[in-house]
Amino acid sequence: MKRNHLEALALVLASALCASTPVLAAQSSAQQQSPQQQTQPENPQQQAQPQQQAQQANQTFTGKIIKLTTGKYALLTGQSSDGKPTGHFLDDQENAQKYDGKQVTVTGTFDEASNTIHVTNIQAA
Repeated sequence: MKRNHLEALALVLASALCASTPVLAAQSSAQQQSPQQQTQPENPQQQAQPQQQAQQANQTFTGKIIKLTTGKYALLTGQSSDGKPTGHFLDDQENAQKYDGKQVTVTGTFDEASNTIHVTNIQAA
């Protein structure tokens, strides 16, 4: 019974992650930009450059590592305003597996397009 409950939770999370990827990307981008980066330069090339630099800089995320029904690991970071679980996919599945079910801090670069953290480090929180 408990296994079915966990599988159902993982399925809900996987669905929510896919459905909320644009929302997560927008929230993450808005939260991580400094006031200096939020100003709009006149030159469109200058506008793209801070966004690329922000995506390539290491960021820190905290949450719980969970295994999705697909067998992949993700970082559960919270809930959306409508109560759905939110989080990010992880590209380092081997390291994530070591922390299955645990609270962690993940450091890496965030790819907004795929809602994936390119992991450089995972450690227990």
